Amino acid sequence: MNYRMTLYIIGQIVKIVGIILILPITVGLIYHEYDAIYAFGIPMAILVVLGFLLTFKKPKNKSVFSLEGFVSVAAAWILVSLIGSLPFVISGDIPNYFDALFETVSGFTTTGATILSDIESLSRSGLFWRAFTHWLGGMGILVLVLAVMSSNDTRTMHMMRAECAGPKVGRLVTKSSDSARILYGIYITLTVLEMIMLLLGGMPLYDSIIHACSSAGTGGFSIYSDSIAHYNSLYIEMVITVFVLLFGINFNLYYFLLIKKFSQVFKNEELRVYLGLVASATLLITISVTKMYGGFFHALRKAFFMVSSTITSTGFATADITKWPAFSQSLLIMLMFVGSCAGSTGGGMKISRWIILVKNGLKEIKYVMNPRAVVSVKMDGKPVEQDVVRGVTAYASLFVCIMMASTLLVSLNGGYSVQESASGVITCMNNIGFGLGQFGPCGGFGDLNSFSKVVLSLDMLIGRLEIYPIFLIFAVRAK
Repeated sequence: MNYRMTLYIIGQIVKIVGIILILPITVGLIYHEYDAIYAFGIPMAILVVLGFLLTFKKPKNKSVFSLEGFVSVAAAWILVSLIGSLPFVISGDIPNYFDALFETVSGFTTTGATILSDIESLSRSGLFWRAFTHWLGGMGILVLVLAVMSSNDTRTMHMMRAECAGPKVGRLVTKSSDSARILYGIYITLTVLEMIMLLLGGMPLYDSIIHACSSAGTGGFSIYSDSIAHYNSLYIEMVITVFVLLFGINFNLYYFLLIKKFSQVFKNEELRVYLGLVASATLLITISVTKMYGGFFHALRKAFFMVSSTITSTGFATADITKWPAFSQSLLIMLMFVGSCAGSTGGGMKISRWIILVKNGLKEIKYVMNPRAVVSVKMDGKPVEQDVVRGVTAYASLFVCIMMASTLLVSLNGGYSVQESASGVITCMNNIGFGLGQFGPCGGFGDLNSFSKVVLSLDMLIGRLEIYPIFLIFAVRAK
């Protein structure tokens, strides 16, 4: 393993994040919160100094393979989360470090789970940083670093593989840095467009920025305890619903639209399944909750928002789903597992993986019926490489094993039912933000003990980085 290059990559990431902390400091000064200068200034100094120390001298051997890419990304995410939680502690917004760590990890991983019961009590700079971590984590911290830096190393794809979601990652163009710039260009454009649309709906500028950042990262942090329901606006709900669905689509498809390769978009099987799931789940839940809301269209409004928020792992809420019928709750839990499209900012296992798993299962059934039959798994009319199919199967197996082990550990906390403990783990691993019972949209994770918060924080990182990067850190250390 190339340790020097690994440390250099980590240094570049923490340095960029450190510089970005100037933004919440600026917000603090605008709102006369002068404590923000040292609350964010101290972590900023730590990150920038550490970054410069690690990048002061470029390594002679610049080779980066899968191991270096995965370990550097995972280590950087952990380090940024550990230091990025300090502003909450220093400012007094979240005095307990483990609470602050949980909130920060939830932000960077775009989970949206919170320990806060009184969100409105946080400082303006704290609320901004809380939501902006969603925006940073949505597209990926490393992708941002690649976007602002010039890199001729053709092996940076190994680093992008560690951070970009999905069973297979590819470049849009020849150079990874150019691909990163294209992705961030699309990301920024959609974010700004949503912010403008929210402003047109009467939402204040500060609120618009916060909710656009949360929507873009499909994270779900709001500045109000009752989330988007606070505004009681059909227009605002529909704008956010449409944009979280857009951010749940593979960003490569937006690039194909820009270069007028429309056929690549229309024949994309994952996109069709994604939109079909949203439409069918919305209709079924609408029918299920119509009596609760006194009419079909009011129920449709609630169902469409909650389905979109759940499948994209955003976690915004306009309804307390714990009061919905068991059928509707079960359907939403299924959507938590499914998730959004690969290559998006959404969480979950990703629709492409489920398509491959289902088709591989059907292939095995056909093989049992006719062992001589030659059947391959196909997506978009093309055969899927056997390595990809094997990788998807292994990922699903590991995902279930980690989920079961985490549920067992969280159940040690006491005071929660098995269903609640399981839903807490599911929502964290799939980066959703809300579960069932005390972890529902109107609840939170604040009453958990520190051990459970650390377990769930690891689950959030494992879910966001898709298992392997986090595991490889321990594997390298053991080796």
